[in-house]
Amino acid sequence: MPGLLRGMARTAIVAGTATRVSNRVSRRQARRWAEQDAMYSEPSAQAPVGSGSDRIEELKQLGQLRDQGVLTNEEFAAEKAKLLG
Repeated sequence: MPGLLRGMARTAIVAGTATRVSNRVSRRQARRWAEQDAMYSEPSAQAPVGSGSDRIEELKQLGQLRDQGVLTNEEFAAEKAKLLG
């Protein structure tokens, strides 16, 4: 009987260890897939927001506001930098 108990205990330990390792691998893989999904689903920060003509119009408007005295040169430069990326 002691040999049978020892065999059952060894089987339980091996099965428990295998289950724990399998669960850890599954969680790690799920985390990697989630990171990949998030990376591909978020819009790129490098992509331009509007078309080129929209940016040109906005730059013209900023220039007019600066010429009218509404914007300082520093404010104009900061807004221009935002538009051009």
